[in-house]
Amino acid sequence: MKKRHLLRGLCAATLAVASLGLAQAQSYPSKAVRLIVPFPAGGATDLFARTLSQKISEKLGQPLVVENRPGAGGTLGSDLAAKATPDGYTLLLSTSSTHSIGPNLNPRMPYDAVRDFTPIAHLGNAPSIMLVPNNSPAKTVKEWVDYAKKNPGRLNYASSGNGTIVQLSAELFKAQADVFVVHIPYKGTALAIPDLISGKVDVLFDSLPTGMPHVRDGRLRALGVTTLKPTALAPGIPAIADVLPGYESNTWFGFFGPKNLPAEVVTRINSAANQVLKDPEVMDKLLRFGIEPVGGTPAQFTTMLASESAKWKKIITERKITLD
Repeated sequence: MKKRHLLRGLCAATLAVASLGLAQAQSYPSKAVRLIVPFPAGGATDLFARTLSQKISEKLGQPLVVENRPGAGGTLGSDLAAKATPDGYTLLLSTSSTHSIGPNLNPRMPYDAVRDFTPIAHLGNAPSIMLVPNNSPAKTVKEWVDYAKKNPGRLNYASSGNGTIVQLSAELFKAQADVFVVHIPYKGTALAIPDLISGKVDVLFDSLPTGMPHVRDGRLRALGVTTLKPTALAPGIPAIADVLPGYESNTWFGFFGPKNLPAEVVTRINSAANQVLKDPEVMDKLLRFGIEPVGGTPAQFTTMLASESAKWKKIITERKITLD
């Protein structure tokens, strides 16, 4: 008899917990949600956030308010989100620089990119493009690899600075192609473009929005994109992976919450994000920003994060890349 009462009590408790979870999911959100963007207003991440925020607000039934908290390469805003109450009212829209690259470059990060966050949704990828001067003897990725192998140490590549995705894309390329190319860091790719056009620089892995206009105007030659397969963002340009199997380098964007974010809240936000990423108006805007919408489950996002962190950690360690 006691055993039967105990079982009934456990069943009742389980149903109560399930009902509470359902109630929380149905009532969330009951007020405005803060979306921290750890980069300045007007940048790519900010534009991405504002493109999504209005549509996601409509899905959630409450405003999703973008709050820019720039500083220390995205570290300050990310740390603020990590330390927020895990109730779903503070979210973070962050990128590969704060969660895949930065943690492997800076051992003094104030947060742990894995333990201190709850991955919610993989929102999009911004690939890059491999650019060379018009006077380069190489017209394909394979020809450029052959050219570099015949001239070890005599060719160079530009980047937007040490530890940036631009440098890492080039170093990943060098590692897979087994070529020796000298690094020339600039303070932004915009400063490197004139030297690339003139032929002082031999190659640059630039973002599509800033690189493609020079290709369309005939000032530079595009050899390949950094996606695994050709992309509609760069029509007619082959994937570097066609020559270097598995080569891929993207700046990814994703939603996070603080650690211990309730599963019901994660599901609610993930569902809203996936719906919005399929909206034709949103898709069109993102493609114009050079971003491919992605979407998917929190589990898929978590797997991607682990893969990206491992890839960049390997390159950073083997190539002895530092921020100095």
